[in-house]
Amino acid sequence: MSRTFSSTRRTLTLAAASALGLLALTPLAAQAQAFPTKTITIIVPFSAGGTTDILARVLGQFISKDLGQPVIIDNRAGAGGNIGTQLVARAAPDGYTILMGTVGTHAINQSLYPKLGFDPIKDFAPLTRVALVPNLLVANPAQPFKTVKELMAYAKANPGKVTFGSSGSGTSIHLSGELFKQMAGVDIQHVAYKGSAPAVNDLLGNHIAIMFDNMPSAISHVKAGKLRPLAVTTAQRSPALPDVPTIAEAGVPGYEATSWFGLLAPAKTPAPVVAKLNASILKALADPDVKKKLLEQGAEPAGETPAQFAAFIASETVKWGKIVKQSGATAQ
Repeated sequence: MSRTFSSTRRTLTLAAASALGLLALTPLAAQAQAFPTKTITIIVPFSAGGTTDILARVLGQFISKDLGQPVIIDNRAGAGGNIGTQLVARAAPDGYTILMGTVGTHAINQSLYPKLGFDPIKDFAPLTRVALVPNLLVANPAQPFKTVKELMAYAKANPGKVTFGSSGSGTSIHLSGELFKQMAGVDIQHVAYKGSAPAVNDLLGNHIAIMFDNMPSAISHVKAGKLRPLAVTTAQRSPALPDVPTIAEAGVPGYEATSWFGLLAPAKTPAPVVAKLNASILKALADPDVKKKLLEQGAEPAGETPAQFAAFIASETVKWGKIVKQSGATAQ
C-alpha cells in the first residue's frame, strides 16, 4: 500500500508541477496570440526623407490598418545606421519595436566598424525583405558633365575636385561611390552626411557635385528637372527610368551595386508574433496600391519568409565584406 501511495503522490506532484508550468507560460503565449494590442514603432536608423524612411512610412500605413493598431515611424539617425539599429537590438522582444534595416546595417557595417554595439545576425529576428532598390548616379545640373564618360573625363582632368555625398560612411550609397571610384580609376572625394535627405539638399544646392543615391529619395528631383540622372547602379535598367543607362553600359563595364531594405524584430521575439508581422508585411507588399507606390519610387517589392531573409542576410554579409575590403572604404 505504501509503495502505491508513494507512487500516486509522486505522479500527482509531477502533474501539479506540469500544470503550474503551463499556467506560467500561458500569459506569454496569450500575449503573443493577442498581438498587437498597442502601438507598434518602426525605427528608421536614418533621417526623414530618405529611402529607408519612405519605405517605412508606406508599409507602416498598411500594417496599421491591417493589424488595427497605430504604427509610428521613429527616425534615429547616426553612425551609418548603427544608432537606431542598436536601439532595436536592445528593445524588448515583443514585436512592438521593429527596425527598417538596410544592406548597410545588416551586411556592410560589420566590415567597417570595429565595434557596432550589436550583432546583426544574433541580435535580430528577420521578418522579411521589403524591397530591392537601385542606386541612381545623379548630378547637379550646373556641373559640366552630362554622361558617365564625361564625368570620368572631368574627374581625371580635375583630380579631387568632384565631390560625392552619401547618407553616411559605409552605407551602400557611400560604397557605390567607392566602387565607382575604384573601377573607373578616378579621384573623387566622399562627403558623409547623417542621412540621405541632407545630402540631397546639398546636391540640389550644388554644394556637392554628384551622389549615388537610392532611387526613391532622388527620383522626384529627377522628374522635376532639379537633378540630372547619369546612370543606375544595377546590372539592368530600372523600369522607373528606362531611358537612363546602367553604369556598366555608360562606361564602367562590370559595375553593379544594389541596395535592399527589410524589417527585423529583436532576437527572441515569439514565433507567433514574428509570423503575424511577416504575414501583414507580405500582405502589404502584395497590395496593388502599395506596390504602385513602391514601383513609382523605383523600388522593386520583395517579400519572403523569415528563414529566407536570414539566409539572404548571411550571403550579403559575405558579398559586401569582400567589396569593403577591395574598395578600402573605412568608417570615419
